[in-house]
Amino acid sequence: MFGGLCFMLNGNMLCGVHNGGGMFRVGKANEDAALDVNGVSPLAFTGKKMGGMLDVDDDLMADDARRAQVLALAVEFVGALPAK
Repeated sequence: MFGGLCFMLNGNMLCGVHNGGGMFRVGKANEDAALDVNGVSPLAFTGKKMGGMLDVDDDLMADDARRAQVLALAVEFVGALPAK
């Protein structure tokens, strides 16, 4: 999908890494909270924003605390989805 490594939770995409950073699936309800974290922006690989999906920069990926914040939001959302 995006030319990087993807991590799954119960068969659902949770997060991934790509050249220049990573991406997290936080869901639309968690999007605003995640966007408040420095280094997070809307995901728009094709030029169109993908709701509930966020892009993160390399600095965030290297920061354990900020990465954990965004990952917790992603686990909250994806963990509530039905397993595939």
